[in-house]
Amino acid sequence: MDSLSYKTSSLNAATVQKEWVVIDAQDEVLGRLASQVAKILRGKNKPGFTPHVDCGDNVIVINADKVKLTGKKMTDKVYVRHTGYPGGQRFATPADYLSRRPEFVIEKAVKGMLPKNRLGAALLKNLKVYAGAEHPHAGQNPKQIKLNEIK
Repeated sequence: MDSLSYKTSSLNAATVQKEWVVIDAQDEVLGRLASQVAKILRGKNKPGFTPHVDCGDNVIVINADKVKLTGKKMTDKVYVRHTGYPGGQRFATPADYLSRRPEFVIEKAVKGMLPKNRLGAALLKNLKVYAGAEHPHAGQNPKQIKLNEIK
């Protein structure tokens, strides 16, 4: 019997081709944006996806302060944290965070869609989020992509 004419490629850190991409978050729905960003960070949009390797691209998200939430999530959704002291539970809404630190809302949404292990922590370092339209990564020649172009 003849051997197969194709082989399954398994990428590693040396053979992976990483790029820089820019995504504009203006008027995008938070969850839909975060799922597409997580897919790009993970590398699932590439044909050589390998689950245990950081084979995704570096993602720059601009205009994080102009992201949308559907329904009443802007006031009804609650982010909970704890200071570590007795009675130290603190609550905040996305509206609070968008006024103070808009990058947090996108980072938190994307982090929840990545693996909960060392690989997920490494992938999160490839995400750069900025509140305005400018970013300091022009030297990497990032390519602008639209969310509906991602497969």
